[in-house]
Amino acid sequence: MRIRSAVAALSAAVLLAACTPGEGAPSVSPTPAPDLAALRAEFGLPDCPDTDPDAQQVDGGLPHTGLTCLGSDKTVNLAGLERTPTIINVWAQWCGPCREEAPFLREGPAELDGVRFLGVDYNDPLPDWAIEFAGLAGWDYPHVMDQDKTLQVPLKIPGIPSTFFIDGDGRIAGVHAGPLESTQQLKDLAAQYLGVS
Repeated sequence: MRIRSAVAALSAAVLLAACTPGEGAPSVSPTPAPDLAALRAEFGLPDCPDTDPDAQQVDGGLPHTGLTCLGSDKTVNLAGLERTPTIINVWAQWCGPCREEAPFLREGPAELDGVRFLGVDYNDPLPDWAIEFAGLAGWDYPHVMDQDKTLQVPLKIPGIPSTFFIDGDGRIAGVHAGPLESTQQLKDLAAQYLGVS
């Protein structure tokens, strides 16, 4: 019985010693959180527009939100966006089809005069990677984050990527589920839903 007690005490001492960092043990320091604002500036993404935080959803329009701007501390209320034709693309940096359609969303703003673009980085746990992806894709419009999929129910998001066409009255005029296949398709959808060419 004494031998068992001695062995147990010795084992406990060895375990405790193993858990205590000693000389020569590597020190582990936590990885610092990335500076998202600096990354946003480095990759040339603009800050999000100012929105009325109290604006409420119009019938058939975008929901009242409190989404954080990607790489900024600004809060965006989608219901409070300026009433102008807008294309909202829902994407994530880990999404293969989102990467495939990226060139068309880069070319779209230059092809569609008078149409505002906004990206929604959706269900994406790595905002620093998202900023890098958006910057390398050449997207020169602002993006908000929806890491918790708060838009899934109010917008009935069918999956990503998805592109929403918002008319000048703030109403959702149309939705394209799945990746865009060309800049021309984006222009055709804008003409169909927003009446712009």
